[in-house]
Amino acid sequence: MRITKFLHQTAAMACLGIAAACGDDYDDSVAPAPAPAPAFTVLEASGAITAKVAEFRTLIGDPRNGGTVGPSLAGRREIGWDGVPADLNNGDNRFPAAFFNSNVRLGVVMTTLGTGFRNDSSLFADLNPTYATQFATFSPNKVFAPTSSHVFDVHFQLAGQPTPGLVTGFGAVFSDVDLANTTTMEFFGRDGSSLGKAVVPIRSDAAGLSFVGVKFASALVARVRMTLGTGTLGAGVNDVSNGGVRDLVVLDDFIYGEPQPQ
Repeated sequence: MRITKFLHQTAAMACLGIAAACGDDYDDSVAPAPAPAPAFTVLEASGAITAKVAEFRTLIGDPRNGGTVGPSLAGRREIGWDGVPADLNNGDNRFPAAFFNSNVRLGVVMTTLGTGFRNDSSLFADLNPTYATQFATFSPNKVFAPTSSHVFDVHFQLAGQPTPGLVTGFGAVFSDVDLANTTTMEFFGRDGSSLGKAVVPIRSDAAGLSFVGVKFASALVARVRMTLGTGTLGAGVNDVSNGGVRDLVVLDDFIYGEPQPQ
């Protein structure tokens, strides 16, 4: 009451002598608090990540739906990169951004501010020979990264259809995260609002793999923004652990809920 009374007195003083301007428009109501962000579960690991990846698969749900046209009522989809045809590998911008929904019906389309994407069976060694010992795979032998950028977005569609979709969660395997708090996944709803961000743990062994999976209680996620370290792969661009100044990170497997209608 004391605060309310003070506000009314202050308003009255401000209106003194200019009553015509102030009139009866003064309103001391308090705006409603914003709705809380939805809760989510995070599973993460570095080094020996196999058990945590399996746990996330269980959390997202069975069965693995493969490349069937969706939406299925339950289950998950997975991308392993290893089945990509040879003519789409090992070259900048060769990999089609919509491959995993137009060619293979898995409900994922990607965008980037860079020039495209690269799926690679050489650990990017043909781009820079130092990468041959820099990166490792979780499911041999291909890995993935955007071209000319270290940030890209994963958008969800109904599997095999050009219709926006929503998923309950998303997880990914990362290779060679050296710097803390720089490699992240941020989740967005269908209205573009942020649902939260997960930080990928740094590498903890010689293999250098990390994993993060995030699960929401219902299908809320329309897009995931992936930020891979602090720099972009390139000829002459070495990792921070190999004489360079940037933390270079690439990706392996994706695991996510069955895309559902918005």
